[in-house]
Amino acid sequence: MRVGYHNHNVEFTPMDGTTPWDIFFGGTKKVIQQVDLGNCIDGGGDPVALIKRYPGRTVTIHIKEFSKTKPDAFVGEGDVPWKAVFEACETVGGTEWYIVEYEHEKQPALPAVDHCLKNLRKMGK
Repeated sequence: MRVGYHNHNVEFTPMDGTTPWDIFFGGTKKVIQQVDLGNCIDGGGDPVALIKRYPGRTVTIHIKEFSKTKPDAFVGEGDVPWKAVFEACETVGGTEWYIVEYEHEKQPALPAVDHCLKNLRKMGK
């Protein structure tokens, strides 16, 4: 059994020169980080830097898009630097599980996730 922590956007709001995310993960050694890409970027975080800063601890990652101009963007259609994210996960992150997430009410859940999966396949994933 492992213990992990999933982020929302507030963990990346600076406090006294650092972020709650870095305070927590800098003070723990065995807790895995479950980076939610959309929430991380929305909060001003850099998911690639987080994965690299805490090597081997991104065992699970939420594959969720973020877009400044299109809030209901599907995976692969927004601002997430996908190539860099996957490279970090596969080289230093220790990633075992990629969890595809789409949580916008404009689209029915299963067709939306299917669309995201098709976009991931276009990226070679």
